[in-house]
Amino acid sequence: MMAEGSITFAWGAMTSTGFVALSASAGNQAVESGFEVDFLPAEIRTGQMRQITRAQLSQWDLTMLTDDATLVVSELVTNAIKHGKGRPVGLRVRRSACELRIEVTDGTPTPARLRSADLADENGRGLLLVAAVAKEWGVSPDGTMTWCSLAIPDGRL
Repeated sequence: MMAEGSITFAWGAMTSTGFVALSASAGNQAVESGFEVDFLPAEIRTGQMRQITRAQLSQWDLTMLTDDATLVVSELVTNAIKHGKGRPVGLRVRRSACELRIEVTDGTPTPARLRSADLADENGRGLLLVAAVAKEWGVSPDGTMTWCSLAIPDGRL
C-alpha cells in the first residue's frame, strides 16, 4: 500500500511528493517512507534541499544523521546543478529501518566519478566527502542518478 501527499513550496518551480510504503512478507512488516522533490537547476536550490532534508530528518527523529545527510545532499545536488546541462534535478530521500538512502538525478548519462583534487583545487572533493560519510554510494547503470546510503543507528524506525 502506498500513501502519497503533496507539499507546496513558496520557492517556485518545484514539485514534491511525500510517501509511505508499507509491505508485509512472511509476517515481517517493512516500512519505508520518504520524499521527492523535482526542481529546475539553480544555485539557490542546494540550500533549499538541505533545509527540506533537515526538516524531514527532524520529523523522523533522525537528527543524529543531519550533518552527514545535509553534506551529502549539498554535494550531490551541487554536482547535478553544475554538470546536469540545465536539465531538471530530482532529490529523493527514503528511509527504512536500517538506512537512509539519498538519490539525486540529473538526466545526464555521464556518471558522477571520484576525482583527485590537488591541495590548491577549489573543486573536486564532493564525492570523496560523500564516500567518507556514506555506508555505500554508487551511480545508476544509466548514469543519471547518484545515490548513497547512511546507516541509521540501532535501526531506529
